[in-house]
Amino acid sequence: MNLIFPKVSTPEEIAELSRLAAEIWQEYYVSIITLEQIDYMIQQYQSVSAVTEQIQKQGYEYYFMQRDNSPVGYMSIRVEEGKMFLSKFYIGREHRGQGYASLAFAFLEQQCIERGIKLIWLTVNRHNESSIAVYEKKGFRTVREQVADIGNGFVMDDFVMEKAIQISNEAFGSVQQDESDNE
Repeated sequence: MNLIFPKVSTPEEIAELSRLAAEIWQEYYVSIITLEQIDYMIQQYQSVSAVTEQIQKQGYEYYFMQRDNSPVGYMSIRVEEGKMFLSKFYIGREHRGQGYASLAFAFLEQQCIERGIKLIWLTVNRHNESSIAVYEKKGFRTVREQVADIGNGFVMDDFVMEKAIQISNEAFGSVQQDESDNE
């Protein structure tokens, strides 16, 4: 299975990512949070303007998870204080359970090794049991709980999870970043 991780940078790529985000969020999160909160969070964090701002001014890097020239999901990271923050990690419904998360986590670990980063951390809704199970299977552990007011009467009620990265010269198989169209 070959999955590539092209970096998102052009306005067209950002628009495609925002469309994919809305599709995934509206399908997945409806059982966890209200539709009103989903719509608010998409607008605040995954709209074209929000993603553009995050990339251009806040230090976020977005990557598609892509197979056969078609995105199956996406992720976003930001390096801060020598740690990698995994801000977004989403796979479309029809692509879940096919090993893409394992390849994506191998890519993230490779990014950490190349950058000399020894820790990945993330936040996950404490009611998102299936994602928590995936993160635990990938070696993350819960280190604390946090509630963040995100405005408009909504909060993010999350676990903070971390994973230590072993810096070594491991090979990562078919993990690769495609930057051919982004230079």
